[in-house]
Amino acid sequence: MSPLTPLFSWRHKDLGAQKLYGAIVAQARLPVFYQAFGVPDTLEGRFVVLSLNLFAVLHRLKADGGEAHALAQELIDQFSADMETVLREIGVGDISIPKKVRRLAASSAGLLQSYEEAFAGGHGGLASAIAEALLLDRSVAKAAGEGLAHYVRGVVRHLETESLSALRAGEVEFPEISREDD
Repeated sequence: MSPLTPLFSWRHKDLGAQKLYGAIVAQARLPVFYQAFGVPDTLEGRFVVLSLNLFAVLHRLKADGGEAHALAQELIDQFSADMETVLREIGVGDISIPKKVRRLAASSAGLLQSYEEAFAGGHGGLASAIAEALLLDRSVAKAAGEGLAHYVRGVVRHLETESLSALRAGEVEFPEISREDD
């Protein structure tokens, strides 16, 4: 270990958080979201599905308060870094990336906050918030939002049974995906 390591400990990536973020990304890539739920298999559609799965895990961590704050922050940091990587991969110029990442981070934070508020308001509010985030025809977005709201509420319920130590280790098991209503 370098003598400077304590000075740069904020740069150290938590391997459990990396593994947990990887599991969230893998879940968001499942074809069922794009085939059965009607989410467009586009950059924007994948962003919405990723943010929903991230929201469910962050919501679970929020229940543990300060104890889970560092893990939640690491997940958010990884999400931001992932978005920067995506922007680079789609050819956004290096000079404009910081500005676009800041804009994306602000919209991501707003989206996650809107999910949190909508979740507290019940199934209908969450379905509406999800439908709004999807760039689809109103009736298609409403149907997708309904199904995804059911999915998210199921994931949140399931994650309540996951221990914080398992989550810290990057171990998460998402429930089987179902489109049935609550």
